[in-house]
Amino acid sequence: MAQKANGFTLSSMLYALSLVGAMLFALCTSAHAQQAGKIFRIGILDPSTASGSAVRWEALRQELSKLGWIEGKNIAIEYRFTEQKPGRLPELAADLARLKVDLIVVSGTPPAFAAKNATTAIPIVMINTADPVGLGLVASLARPGGNVTGLAALGPELNTKRLEILKDAVPKLARVGLLWRPVVNVGQDLQLKEFRLAALALKLKLEEIETQLDAKGLENAFQTAKQKQVNAIMTTATRSFFAERKRIVELAGKYRLPAIYPQKGFVDEGGLMSYGEDPTDQYRRAAGYVDKILKGAKPADLPVQQPTKFEFVINLKAAKEIGLTIPVRVLERANQVIR
Repeated sequence: MAQKANGFTLSSMLYALSLVGAMLFALCTSAHAQQAGKIFRIGILDPSTASGSAVRWEALRQELSKLGWIEGKNIAIEYRFTEQKPGRLPELAADLARLKVDLIVVSGTPPAFAAKNATTAIPIVMINTADPVGLGLVASLARPGGNVTGLAALGPELNTKRLEILKDAVPKLARVGLLWRPVVNVGQDLQLKEFRLAALALKLKLEEIETQLDAKGLENAFQTAKQKQVNAIMTTATRSFFAERKRIVELAGKYRLPAIYPQKGFVDEGGLMSYGEDPTDQYRRAAGYVDKILKGAKPADLPVQQPTKFEFVINLKAAKEIGLTIPVRVLERANQVIR
């Protein structure tokens, strides 16, 4: 005889439980299939131009592809470029928030602030952002808290090193022209402060030259540099200058001014020297954050990373064109010498 419990036979209870289990399994399977078939939308907020940033975003896409995220298959990317108009950042960030993208990737400090101001819900992965703790973007590097994580930059600190290298490479260097943009940019402000302190410590005169990034503005900046009788030039490490690297390198050659740049991309265009983190590597590493977040990780729990790869590159062809002989002791310190 079958045992009874509260009017139900044991066999009927087991049958009911098996039905509930089957239903739960079906629901989980359905949810998993739905999630597996979802196309995640990634927003990209860039303060530069599409052409000027193409190499870097391609590095991110390639790394995402290696992790199984294929554009058009399981991810769609919404690009927003300011086209060198920083005032558009809040508008473009708000646009991505309205689209309810699954994640926003930002390049640089101002875009990070714009995205954070636009949303506290959508995860944000930052790339090349200066002093994110000091500026209040994250609570700490180890435990960011909130919806922002990613890769910090060492831009301000590295400018001191660049100035030191420039002094070693250029005989009797006394006066350095610094190109900077007259825009509100907390990252650039930090760099200007570092430049001033470094120039003072190295006993160099720093000529700060406000620079507009159109063709006429760049030409005017170099003319001003010559008028101020600078012996060499530098730029702040911002995305805007990187986007105009080809023209800047051409003008440095035209005015026969030695220069050291923040990224190798300038040397690839014929520039004299560069020292800094490998920016393309940062974009590749950012793909790891995107992967983890799309798989369910919370930005608050993902530690902010700092650059790990630095490179010092010298282009002897460019040195010869401007009549500069770089000392052997400087050449020996380079990771790469282009002859």
